[in-house]
Amino acid sequence: MKTALVIGAGFVGASCAWQLQRAGHRVTLLDPGDFTRAASFGNAGHLAIEQVEPLASWANLRSLPQRLFLRGGPVGLPPRDIAAWLPFGLRLVAAATPARFAAGRQTLADLLSHAMPAWRWLAAQTGISQFLRQDGHFVAWESAASARRGKQHWLQADVGEARVQPASADELALLRAQFNGRAVDAVRFTHTGQVLDLAQAHQGLLAALQLAGGTVRSGQVRGLVSQGGRLHARCDDGADHTAELVLVAAGAASAELLRPLLGPVPLIAERGYHLESPAALLTGEGGLPPVAWEDRSVIVTRFASSLRIASFTEFSRSESPPDTRKWAALARHAADLGLPMAGSDASRWVGARPTLPDYLPAIGRSTVLPQLLYAFGHQHLGLTLSALTGELVAALATGAQPTVDLQPLRLERFR
Repeated sequence: MKTALVIGAGFVGASCAWQLQRAGHRVTLLDPGDFTRAASFGNAGHLAIEQVEPLASWANLRSLPQRLFLRGGPVGLPPRDIAAWLPFGLRLVAAATPARFAAGRQTLADLLSHAMPAWRWLAAQTGISQFLRQDGHFVAWESAASARRGKQHWLQADVGEARVQPASADELALLRAQFNGRAVDAVRFTHTGQVLDLAQAHQGLLAALQLAGGTVRSGQVRGLVSQGGRLHARCDDGADHTAELVLVAAGAASAELLRPLLGPVPLIAERGYHLESPAALLTGEGGLPPVAWEDRSVIVTRFASSLRIASFTEFSRSESPPDTRKWAALARHAADLGLPMAGSDASRWVGARPTLPDYLPAIGRSTVLPQLLYAFGHQHLGLTLSALTGELVAALATGAQPTVDLQPLRLERFR
């Protein structure tokens, strides 16, 4: 068996590790060990196969001034981090041209068309199917004007393999009952999904990997070194890990690990925030699926034993101090919606989505170091695309034909 080292144990890294082990490698999964810091833990738990349009678009750029946090919107551009977000923003503008947007939409649609089948297969094979819910989600509005615009957009939009229709009278009544009467109108998506307990599903993946013969080790990788035809991962505790194949799936930390080997990677830490209450609310019949409130740019998710409200797109650095005003804003949104998030029992989270300027992930094999693979940059879709990414990485490692064209996802596109 060939040895493989996977750096990063979020959902992307864990799925890749399991698929590599299943494909015949002897896998070691290396991670600092705090899953709650991973981007795939911190957001909505939503399997968002409807989001086939890259966020790098002229439409989003035109609407940016109205969506800035300083004007009550979700987009943060902290002045302290201008050295990070200004170069990234210039690359995003270049990636938003109509031709690149159209090509990106085709690539993203291709990926997302395989996402739910990959999740169903992964969940069944690793014994975590009880955490996979395929019950769609809602998008809701709080004014007649925004509902009219929003419904027209979503009912005409390309949503890939998802389906969308106006919410029924019963569904609207349920939304109004659960959310302080705020829902004026809504649409219901089907074929999208949710992971009901992110921590337990993640633990299930790690347990399946270990049961199959893989190893999970705790360690913070500080650098990658090519030596004697092999790659070595140097950890801050002095440990040195090496393998015949190394996969970098370290989320927002991936760029710094790859810089000495492959040069600069235009990755930014696009941070999100959430508040979570341990109360198991929004039960309804079978429980409500995620509800996105477009007027507020927030999404509310009921997990197996908690309730979460999440938002914000803060172009920043992973190590920058959190902006406490964003948690305060979430608490105000929660109060308006009738959710108990303002008390001392509500936990606060901030984490970094790994985002590339064209809002496509980076999945491929290095042309400089053939023993080096990478899988990161999934922006808001890390959880959604994690199962499929594992399949694609296993195909790269074994020389099999991947289910989608990986050429548009290679890092060379930024050279």
